[in-house]
Amino acid sequence: MFDVLTDKINSCVMPTYNRFPIALKKGKGSYVWDQEDKAYLDYTSGIATCNLGHVPATVKVAIESQLNELWHCSNLYTIPSQEQLANKLVEHTVFDQVFFCNSGAEANEAAIKIARRYAQEINQSNKYEIVTFNQSFHGRTLATLSATGQTKIQAGFNPLTPGFRYLPYNDRKALKDLIRQETCAVLLELVQGEGGVVPADQIWVHELVRLCKDNDVLVMVDEIQTGIGRTGSLFVYENYQIEPDVISVAKGLGSGFPIGAILAKNDVAKAFQPGSHGSTFGGNPLAATAGLATVQTMMQTDLLTEAKQKMAYFWSELKGLASKTPEIKQIRGKGFLIGIEVKGKAIDYVTKARKAHQLLILVAGDNVIRILPPLTTTKEEIDYALAKLKAVFENDNG
Repeated sequence: MFDVLTDKINSCVMPTYNRFPIALKKGKGSYVWDQEDKAYLDYTSGIATCNLGHVPATVKVAIESQLNELWHCSNLYTIPSQEQLANKLVEHTVFDQVFFCNSGAEANEAAIKIARRYAQEINQSNKYEIVTFNQSFHGRTLATLSATGQTKIQAGFNPLTPGFRYLPYNDRKALKDLIRQETCAVLLELVQGEGGVVPADQIWVHELVRLCKDNDVLVMVDEIQTGIGRTGSLFVYENYQIEPDVISVAKGLGSGFPIGAILAKNDVAKAFQPGSHGSTFGGNPLAATAGLATVQTMMQTDLLTEAKQKMAYFWSELKGLASKTPEIKQIRGKGFLIGIEVKGKAIDYVTKARKAHQLLILVAGDNVIRILPPLTTTKEEIDYALAKLKAVFENDNG
């Protein structure tokens, strides 16, 4: 058995993560188990990925069936499950076409490429600039970290990919600088996840969209963390009553199986033609099957309706806890993407929750706790998590 405490120094895995000192071997529903068979309530959902909980039955059955048929064939051939997944996503959104890839960063790469190609090949312009926002997070490839508005993410990777400009988030006055002659698109998160779980102001968003539409600048929403039911609707743009030109999605789309995508309107999607973009593994039979089963499960049941009710209950109880807890400065976010801003270091509370109370939660910056329950969590599990959070803030180690 690999001992994460004693063998860490000898690990052959590059140390790109400060890993928690537990090794997980099993998951089901809202719980995971470590190698010592200790159970943890997992309110990280694999960082907003296991939205249906761990090993959801409908997805498991679909993947097991596909494993006996075909794993990979490349995108040189039609993949039926990929076609079905694309149709399902189009059916439940305002978009017309889908491109599949393997991850959130790849999805944002595709969004960046389609925006520039739309401007240069379809509109026959020289536009190339994409505006993003301070404290945003769009990935760790060279282009997507260049799009990310956080210098700590970009440190050590100079020169960055040119063509990105950053503005203050939720700042209506800064919108006067939104569009320049070379601007082709705006890329934004409607809830900044890694940047502290900060939701966008609706008036600011509507003004931003109006300016973009008036100037033929694409509106692209990064739904990597907010998509696939995380905020109570299939995608968070629905909460804001807007119609983006492009969205990027990954994480929850495959219930933990690696898959990403961009969804685009027809006039934008035509910028991608044979040879302009591609992916060997993107949307392969296994990934597409996982995605299809995930979306079908979410849209063919009352799951989202029930999730909204649980979200409202959790928020109400958290606000009650915050009113009695001096250490909590603010509760913010949307749905089951929740940020708790605290006076101390967030990692201290996260560590205490894990070690003393077998509750897994995350950080989103130095002083923000991030909570990401699966949509399938029960009211009993929410009450259990609330009791554990109360104990954490009361410095109760029992």
